Amino acid sequence: MTDKNVLGELVALLGSDIVKGPDATLLEKHTHDYCVHGRTDVGVQALVFPRSTEQVSKTLRYCNERGIAVQPQGGLTGLAGGAVPIGPCVVLSMERMRAIKEIDTAAGTITVEAGVAMEAVQKAADAADLFFPLDLGGRGSCQIGGNVSTNAGGNRVLRYGMARDLVLGVEAVLADGTVIDALRKVIKNNSGYDLRQLFIGAEGTLGIITAVVLRLFPKPRSTCIGICAVNDYPGVLDLLRRARSGFGAQLSAFEVMWPDFYQLGTVALGRKPPLEIGHGVYVLIETLGTDPDGDQARYETVISEAIEAGVVIDATIAQSQREATELWAVRDSPGEWSKGVHWPQLGFDVSVPTGEIGPLADEIGVALKKRWPQLQSVFFGHVADGNLHVSVRMSGHSIPELDIENEVYGIVSQRRGSISAEHGIGSLKIPFLHFSRSEAEIELMRAIKRAMDPKGILNPGKVLPAPGSAGH
Repeated sequence: MTDKNVLGELVALLGSDIVKGPDATLLEKHTHDYCVHGRTDVGVQALVFPRSTEQVSKTLRYCNERGIAVQPQGGLTGLAGGAVPIGPCVVLSMERMRAIKEIDTAAGTITVEAGVAMEAVQKAADAADLFFPLDLGGRGSCQIGGNVSTNAGGNRVLRYGMARDLVLGVEAVLADGTVIDALRKVIKNNSGYDLRQLFIGAEGTLGIITAVVLRLFPKPRSTCIGICAVNDYPGVLDLLRRARSGFGAQLSAFEVMWPDFYQLGTVALGRKPPLEIGHGVYVLIETLGTDPDGDQARYETVISEAIEAGVVIDATIAQSQREATELWAVRDSPGEWSKGVHWPQLGFDVSVPTGEIGPLADEIGVALKKRWPQLQSVFFGHVADGNLHVSVRMSGHSIPELDIENEVYGIVSQRRGSISAEHGIGSLKIPFLHFSRSEAEIELMRAIKRAMDPKGILNPGKVLPAPGSAGH
């Protein structure tokens, strides 16, 4: 079937408002995510912008009957190529499905369509005097469907968990167009298999999420933020123990920045460092509570006690929202690095148990420097939830990406960690999936894929390696 036939038949099925031809402008927008720039000549046959679950169902039924690949897309803010077309396909963008269907204050839930931006969910919850805790730097453009499909993490996993911990119900469309309506608002539901988990984190390879029921929480009345300097990673663990004991459930973020990261996030960007350069490790700590005066006093007491014990060498605590924003800006600086440092870089998003994060960073840094003396490795991460980010840079040299990736993932594998803590597998990490998953696990995932998408039309070439490939 020619491209023209597919486009014409989809227009007849759904209407010219919903289906668009692959013109240059649309292809430029819909063939890349935040990191991966795909090719515009891969053979996109049509772009579909549904406004309803029924239209998603009709699209998938049509494509499944004809064996046409479907590339689902959300806000295109991913970091692993999961939404980037890699071959002939129909692009299915969820950007028009933006309805906030219901806020149930008694149940503490919000029901939204997949195309609603994360920030819109946050604002809707706030207007109802409630709180949606999932938060990422791309909050204004990333979409909830994509957040759930990739099981997004972010800065508050320590307290509220990953995206999957915030989802009570899912509506999804299978490859053959079957609609699975599981938009239930109950926390307790042991009526058989937990089907929603099949779609969460599957990156659109098992079904297309069209709506979700999300958990909401009481709105925090206080936010306390500070940055502490400690000597080394054992000091980080000591500070974490004190923070957990002193703040309890109010501890919402514990972000660790090694010196090279701290320098890039401050001086290299023309930003005044909140604490002087030269300490061993920097830790941003955030608490969310219900008693503004009491919570601030408790925060200052816990940090003061850590200083008196010699665990914290220096500290600064935000006294206003402006100062809090400035402290978070240091931790959120990777998005700004391209402005001040124009080196090629290779990013990693890995996880091991929290106690092993420091040794892991040391081991990776030593191994990379030994093989490639020109490399600069920058370390930062959420740490309290076991997540370490690594940015590898090489000034004036091309980066031997495959060799570096195999080196880093091999070290992570020896510690039985994950090669993708929160960014997903997409297409970029398929060759390295075997570092985190056994052959038996991968084959079980393939079996689920075959059962739910027997023709393999949903997001092909993502998440799972082909049988017998280098990624096993």
